[in-house]
Formats: sequence, structure tokens, C-alpha cells
Amino acid sequence: MFVSSRVKNANTSVTLKVNEQVNKLAMSGKHVYNMTAGQLPFKPAPEFIHHINQQLNFLKSYQYSPISGFEKLRRKFMSYVEKKRNIQFQDDEIEFDCIVSNGSKQSLYNALGAIINPGDEVILLTPFWVSYPEMVKFWGGVTIEIETHAFDAYTPAIDEIKKHISSRTKAIIINSPNNPAGIHYTDQWMKEFAALMKEHEDIFIISDELYSEICYFDPAPKYFYQFDKSLIKRTLLVDGISKTFACTGLRIGFCIGPKKVIEGMEKIQAQTTSGPNSLIQRALLDFDFSLLENFYDPVKDQLRECAHITREVFRDHGLSHCWYQTTSAFYYLLNFERLPFFQKYEELMQESGKQDFSEEIVRDILDKTGVALVPGAAFGFPNSARMSMTIEIAPFTEAMQRLLDYMSQKPD
Repeated sequence: MFVSSRVKNANTSVTLKVNEQVNKLAMSGKHVYNMTAGQLPFKPAPEFIHHINQQLNFLKSYQYSPISGFEKLRRKFMSYVEKKRNIQFQDDEIEFDCIVSNGSKQSLYNALGAIINPGDEVILLTPFWVSYPEMVKFWGGVTIEIETHAFDAYTPAIDEIKKHISSRTKAIIINSPNNPAGIHYTDQWMKEFAALMKEHEDIFIISDELYSEICYFDPAPKYFYQFDKSLIKRTLLVDGISKTFACTGLRIGFCIGPKKVIEGMEKIQAQTTSGPNSLIQRALLDFDFSLLENFYDPVKDQLRECAHITREVFRDHGLSHCWYQTTSAFYYLLNFERLPFFQKYEELMQESGKQDFSEEIVRDILDKTGVALVPGAAFGFPNSARMSMTIEIAPFTEAMQRLLDYMSQKPD
């Protein structure tokens, strides 16, 4: 049996792979502090569950939906985003539309497929979500990575982005709030980015806003198109219910953008998965989205507390210089290179010539502390790991103490 070179060259999603390993360990009886999860440990809003239950009684809830999703829901998503962002999807030159997909991951994949030709370059800002480079590769594109640093809270320099724009640049992906860094870009950064994009009128901007509502320190995220309304006509705005509604398993995402691009995405969706889940779409039609504002309160309280605990544990171990402030999403990116225990791996790097030991370090941490993390290399950041802040406060505190006890030690 032979597989295509496309599949041979693709990497498995590291987040899903690690989660499977952790679940196996837990089932074997080992106590694990699972800090790998990319989902909230909460049920959706009870009103939404009620609407799902109501829709179970109707035949249409079990039948095909239109390829792009129900028209009424598409308009509802567009109106919701317009209200939240204080924008209007209207322009004298182009028409806008929305497509509902089987999760925002499919929306991103289809968006890239609709705009990329082989050899086109797509700029990624590190750290980035693990699937971005794989999706670009699948469509024949080339990724260009912009480095960031922990001491800048993983915010890319606008000048660095400008340097890497070329005649082959087709798109740039912005992910704010960011997975895995747990930050969102400032208003000033978005203004400067908008000014840069104004100079390059042939570049699409894919704005991955899946965590837009999960911000637990003010000010809340704003976006480049809010500072220059003309940019919305070449923006592909991707969002979904996975994080915002605490529904990762229900697989509903959407993309809003120029109608011509959305039509291209519909062609891809028609020949792959067809229309998204009818039952959940119908429940969303009846659900009042404004109820989500109160739903977030306990979520934000926990994330603020976890961020506070993280800062205090770093300070107590004399490592405040290795800490940065998270503000949104529910992750923290540990940069191992700045921590004392990494000296051991520096020696291994010199001996082997290997530049990244993320996987080995994460395995060692799991073995020595029982804390499960996600290796950071797949996020475009070598010698690091993503830590999720979604477990309960007491085990989170214990896990942080174990982690810093281990990572603050210099090797003998």
C-alpha cells in the first residue's frame, strides 16, 4: 500500500495526539494533571441545550442542510459579528456572504483552498495554531514564518512582517486572541497592521477569531478592519461555536468574506463534506446569542485566577523575568530556553546538532511531575510547550508548583 507524497509529508495534529496519550495514561491509573486540553470544562449554556432538545423532535433536524448552511443562520452569524465588531458587511464594489462549515478548522481549510495557487506564499506569525502550515502545504502553498519572542508577549514586529512580504505573498493569517500564547494583539498593533495592509492591496487577510469572546483582562480585542473599514473587503473572518459556546464536539464554524471567495469555499465543501450538522444549526437559529455574555462570567473568573497563580508561582521561584501576562484564550506558552533546567538540553543540542527538544522535554516533565503539556515546536516555537489553563483551580495550582519546582532547578 502506498500513500501520496502529500500525506507522507503531512504532520499529525500534535494536540490531538498528545491528548490521546494522556487519556491512555489516565485510564491506566496514573495520576495526570492534564494541561493539554483546547476546550473548556463547561457544558454549553442551558438555554442552548434546551433548543437542541427541542429540535430532536423534527424530521428536518436529521436531513441534509444546504451546502453552505441554512441561509437564516448565515445571516444571523453576519449580524452577530457586525454588532460585536461595530462594522457593516457592505461595500460598493463587492458583495459579502457567509458559509457555515463543520467546525472553524474546515472553514480555514476551505478558505485557503479557495485563494491559494501552488507556490503562493502565506505569512504565519509565530506562535501559530498547529494546523495552519499543514493546510497551506496541502493546497500547494509555501509558509513564511515571522518570529516573535516571549519578552514581547509573542507579538510580531510590524517591520518584520513588512520585510517578508513579496510579490508571491497571497495571504497572511492573524490569530488574535492567540492559540497557543494566550494573548491578543493591542489596538496600536492592529492600527499599524492596518496601515501596512493598506499598502499591499493584493493580499488576503485571514482573521482567525475563534477566541474573540474569551478575554479576561481589558481592553478586549479589536481588529485591523475596525481601524480601516476598507480592509474588510479582502478579509476572510473565521469563527465558530467551539470555544465561544463551549461546544468543541458539535463542529459548527463559519467564514464571512467576499462572496466570490465564499462561493469557491462552497465548491470545496460540496465535494468533500456537504452541508454542516442540521440539528445544531436549527438549535442555533432559536438560541439568543446575547445570553452568552453571562455564560462567560465563571469562565473568565477562572482564567483570571489561573493567570494570577501563574504569575505568583513564577515570582515565588525567582523567575519573574521568564513570565509574561496572558490576557485571552486559555493558554500559556512556556519558553523552556529561558528556564534553569534547560541547561541540560543545551548540552544535548551542542552534542547532537538538533535544535528542538520540545517532545523530549514534555515527556520528561510528564514522567517527573505528572503534568501533561503539548510540545511547542508544532506551533512554530521550538523548545517550548503549550499549557492549558482550563483545569480546576486546586489541581492547576498543584500542577504549576510541580512544574516550576522542576523547571527552576539547574542540572547537577
